[in-house]
Amino acid sequence: MFGIRRWSDRASPLAVEQPSARAAKNATRRNRFMDPTPCERLPRPYFVAIFASECLHIARVVGRLSMGSFVRAGVIPLLAGCAMTACSASVDSAQQMAQYCVAANARSEGSAYPETWIPQQVVTLGSEIQPEEAPRVSAHIDGFWIDKFETTNAEFERFVDATGYVTFAERGSAGGAIFRNGQWHLDSTATWRKPFGAEGPRAQPHQPVVQVTYEDALAYARWRGRDLPTEGEWEAAARGGIADAEYAWGSSSRLEDGRPGANHWQGVFPDLNTDEDGFPTLAPVGCFPPNPYGLYDMTGNVWELTRDSWKLRTGADAASTARLNESAPVGAYTIKGGSWLCADNYCRRYRPAARQPADPSLGTNHIGFRTVKRVPDARRAGMGGE
Repeated sequence: MFGIRRWSDRASPLAVEQPSARAAKNATRRNRFMDPTPCERLPRPYFVAIFASECLHIARVVGRLSMGSFVRAGVIPLLAGCAMTACSASVDSAQQMAQYCVAANARSEGSAYPETWIPQQVVTLGSEIQPEEAPRVSAHIDGFWIDKFETTNAEFERFVDATGYVTFAERGSAGGAIFRNGQWHLDSTATWRKPFGAEGPRAQPHQPVVQVTYEDALAYARWRGRDLPTEGEWEAAARGGIADAEYAWGSSSRLEDGRPGANHWQGVFPDLNTDEDGFPTLAPVGCFPPNPYGLYDMTGNVWELTRDSWKLRTGADAASTARLNESAPVGAYTIKGGSWLCADNYCRRYRPAARQPADPSLGTNHIGFRTVKRVPDARRAGMGGE
């Protein structure tokens, strides 16, 4: 992605403003209460209260207040009265999500790389939500195979064991970028095996592999006889055949039963994360319902690399995209779909149309990938399409 000192507050998926002294103090307070379940966070009931339906009006006010303002305005007692309702709902949501994780990951070794056929189609790409996503354009997409899941640590480890491959982050202690305490840091110890640095947890087998660059992802894809998707292929797959929908599952930011449809930041970014979906950072692949094509985590969890170089679309508004384009690194590639860091109050990029530039020589703990296989025309007979 971008050089640490060049990241802007809105132009990049890595973007976070440099925290003020108050933000740093809040981050320290937040870490003291980083408990394993939402209901154990009663010293900060306003976190979970944001999602209680009877507290929505209060939450709109709370989202604009500092901690000192909470006390002066006397809203903490009001929020405490509805915190338990939201807390219970959050636990139920996390338990339901865990059921999807179990179902998605209970696959045999014989189907270690499950994939889905995406039929040829004409699809409308882009949106008017963020300036870099505009304008909407129509594209013809040939049929192709795509991985059902993001590439996992277990799958990447098989590649490394078979080839002896060394990732960019592991060469000369290059490391990668990690998000911690409300801001990004370069960490020379961050690798795909330790995506949050030496002091963080080890990478889990069913979590998506991160701290990989475009070069690393392409090497893995080539080893499997596959490729990275183009931006058009990726977005067509993510949309799942639903025309003009904002999200991978439809027009609402939540599923029909009210649960989050993807692993993203719930709360007020970067200070308050309620972890309503049960995942404060990365989730195992397949923990949320698939889209109509049967693909999991096409939005949220991790941004996904494509093989396309970064560029704005013809007709994009030059003034509103200037900041993003100026900060994009040389040789950037396009990433799609948002990550666990995307919040409704900040960028809302856990959507098929979301697109950003990624630094080709810097891994992060919120960028991963999946692979595709293109089939010659003569072999597409009977595979569906227009």
